[in-house]
Amino acid sequence: MVQGGRRASKAAVGRPLGSGLLQGLHEIGDDRDNAPRRGSWREGSRRMRAREPDVVGHVERDGVTVGYEVFGNGEPTIVLLTSWAIVHARQWKAQVPYLARRYRVVTVEGRGNGRADRPRAPDAYADRQYVADAIAVMDAIGARRAVVGGLSLGGRHALQLAAWYPDRAAGVIAIGAALPWALPDGFEDVRDHYEGAEKLNIHYWRQDYRGFVEFFMSAAFTEPHSTKQWEDGVEWGLATDAETLALTAPAAGGAQSPTADEAEATCRQVRCPVLVIHGDQDAIVPYATGVALARWTQGELVTVRGGGHAPPMRDPIRTNLVISRFVERVAAGRANAPIAWTRARSRARRALFVSSPIGLGHVGRDLAIADELRRQRPDVEIDWLTQEPATRVLRDRAERVHPASKWLASESGHFESEAGEHDLHAFQALRRMDEIMVANFHVFHDLVSAESYDLWAVDEGWDIDHFLFDNPELKCAAYAWLTDFVGMLPITDGGAAERALTADVNGERVERMTRYSRLRDRSIFVGNPADLVDSPLGPGLPTVREWGLERYAFAGYVTKAAPPQNREALRAELGYRPHERVCVVTVGGTGAGGALLRRATQAFPLAEKHVPGLRMVAVAGPRIDPASVPAPDGVEVHGFVPELHRHLAACDLAVVQGGLTTTMELVAARRPFLYFPLTHHFEQQIHVPQRLAQYGAGRRMDYAVTSPDLLAEAIAQEIDRPVDYRPVETDGAARAAALLAELM
Repeated sequence: MVQGGRRASKAAVGRPLGSGLLQGLHEIGDDRDNAPRRGSWREGSRRMRAREPDVVGHVERDGVTVGYEVFGNGEPTIVLLTSWAIVHARQWKAQVPYLARRYRVVTVEGRGNGRADRPRAPDAYADRQYVADAIAVMDAIGARRAVVGGLSLGGRHALQLAAWYPDRAAGVIAIGAALPWALPDGFEDVRDHYEGAEKLNIHYWRQDYRGFVEFFMSAAFTEPHSTKQWEDGVEWGLATDAETLALTAPAAGGAQSPTADEAEATCRQVRCPVLVIHGDQDAIVPYATGVALARWTQGELVTVRGGGHAPPMRDPIRTNLVISRFVERVAAGRANAPIAWTRARSRARRALFVSSPIGLGHVGRDLAIADELRRQRPDVEIDWLTQEPATRVLRDRAERVHPASKWLASESGHFESEAGEHDLHAFQALRRMDEIMVANFHVFHDLVSAESYDLWAVDEGWDIDHFLFDNPELKCAAYAWLTDFVGMLPITDGGAAERALTADVNGERVERMTRYSRLRDRSIFVGNPADLVDSPLGPGLPTVREWGLERYAFAGYVTKAAPPQNREALRAELGYRPHERVCVVTVGGTGAGGALLRRATQAFPLAEKHVPGLRMVAVAGPRIDPASVPAPDGVEVHGFVPELHRHLAACDLAVVQGGLTTTMELVAARRPFLYFPLTHHFEQQIHVPQRLAQYGAGRRMDYAVTSPDLLAEAIAQEIDRPVDYRPVETDGAARAAALLAELM
């Protein structure tokens, strides 16, 4: 669908394909081993979704099976059609969770990819076949009428469905719609070399199909910093093959595709409302085509200035809001909800705390800051938007967890699904959390659009920060960002590809924060300047320390409580006897630490031979089943322990992961500890050790080379080691609260 060719729209103006996208990755060359690993469509489909389908089904027509999925049960029904066979229905992953909270959303697989057959005849890929498949799915789910939408060829099919079956379409959403569209001249020519748009050639597809898919996705995503969308597109494209794609060519843009006159005639038959969304930098379908479609259908044209071919993937928040507004207009016949508002003078002073649920460290420090904020602003009301396991802590404290929290997709569950044996590639897990981030930002945006807050205090809410910078006009309150690290840094064995990807992500953040420097009213670093590593954010970018010193206010570390004045009294209160040597093993609030728990309990019988009176207390936390951890005599395994920091202060030694909160609680309590950073976790491997080094604390261990024997020896060596840590400040929460109070 790259521009050019003999049957292009009368309104289209061809232009050269851009070549600068993803330059950092392309410079790596064709080293497939260095490239980010991609799975098949079936492998990708097993990844955790922001929302699972309520119904998974299929229809069969003339021996061809096409899959579909249904989400939600609201009205009206929205039917989303797949684009060209170079992608599958997961292209709608950023739209489904948000829209399905309001409507019934149906995704229809397109022949040639995903959960659809790959028939071996070109006629099977005709436009009328795709449209008939959509009608068959509507019949199967009992949808008499629906708002039908699609991107690219899916947008073409949505318009054709409305023209050919006018009683079935309540509205049409046509995004970058390829009606008409033509393959370029020379599609079947044999060449010695294929460069640029020449790769849209059947012989090149057969020669280097992956090369074509990578080229095509570079044309689909012309916006800077589109590496994740490009990777997704490549993965989806590799779920089919060159021969299947070649069979679709005659109908997609060849002799069987609509002419410009036929396209206009089809559009003028459409009688329902039409929404046309088109990027003015679309390198696949000319922007002028979208203008013509809106004119021919008398539809609404939404122009994405600076946007490429796929706004649903590259600009999901704005796309979703525009779609929802259109669907509401189509369904305007239903009763409107009552409207009320409170005048500004009569509103209470309110703050919304958004606390990352990945582990329990965030909610612990956020509670400490919230307590201090209430002392400094006694009239403030605080709501919390978060999810398990943080909500468990908040409810124990009788805090108000906003009911909208129930709509949040599980971030902890996603990270756990990405984890291996004491291995979590945190950077890639964050990148692959994209659909969850879109879904959760919409929950946040719906909430703050409906209710008034004076302050948003967001503790590593990556979805909120990312999409606010994407859509700065959505900010409607003072916004404070809290974090304990700055910069995504590559792990050594990630090679050139990971260095390019982390630099791309960091570069985008630097650009956006520089351009919209007042979007964040406060950027608060939970720590001190010396805790910042001195690593570069990427080529041509500042170092972490330079950027942090320029952009952040430093609150100092936030501890849950001051170290005990009488440790022996605390031990007695917790049930630890004077002669016992207590080793606490804990792995945080996610489910990624089971392997370390099991290794520690395996080491216990060996360790107690060297440490008389040794008692091991293993804390599985809220997301690991204690029964999954073997417990030999002398070892007790607990689930969630509400005031774990008190046990850490009372113990003789701790064995922990490399998470910041737990390790710093041990530093504050001045207890010896062994810490095992998760493999490939850039924060635990790079940022946390830098901070612990500032305090002279902890003994770093490598899980991969630490057998139960070696762990037992380390326990014996460290349990009596005197500590000489730098003191941890106790006023971090008050300092952070003061920075927030100034915004209210």
